[in-house]
Order: sequence, then C-alpha cells, then structure tokens
Amino acid sequence: MQAIETKYLGPTNYRGARIKASAEAGSITIGWDHALGVEANHDAAARAFIAKLGWYGSWVRGAAPRREGNVYVSLARERNSGIRFPHPQAVDPLDVLIVRAP
Repeated sequence: MQAIETKYLGPTNYRGARIKASAEAGSITIGWDHALGVEANHDAAARAFIAKLGWYGSWVRGAAPRREGNVYVSLARERNSGIRFPHPQAVDPLDVLIVRAP
C-alpha cells in the first residue's frame, strides 16, 4: 500500500482551483468545490483517488511536510482482517477517513 498525498493547485486563466491526489500508482485531479471547506476538499480528492484504485478501507489524514496539502496513510490490518486503530490520543477522530466499496 502507498501513501496518498493531496496538493492544492491554484486557479489559472483557463481552469479554476483544483486538488490533486497522487501516489506512485498514479494521480487524479478534481475541481475545487466551493461548498466544502479546505479539509473536506482534500478529503474528497483522496476519496476519489482511493475509489479509482479500489484501495477501500480506513485512512488516517496528516499534514504534508511542505504544508501544501495532506498525506493519507492506510491503517494497518490485523491477521484476522480486523482493523487495528492507533491509540485514541494519537489520532483525532476527525482525521480518520473511511472509504467503502460501492
């Protein structure tokens, strides 16, 4: 599994603002939804990328090192296919993104 990084792409003369989600497996770019906030737009891009690649499951969001977006990392799974969550003080519940197969 690979980490997913999202990045804000500012508007140009031809396109509006966008969010790009990428990993070594590829990338996807979606338009900025003005009805959503900053984090929700990054989450939407990550969700679209996860759905495109079929990487369904639980993901944890964190800040990107250059502060240009977010990084999403899949939670580890135990051998019995149960999800092993990190310690409650280590992750804000709002930073957990769950993407289920359609």
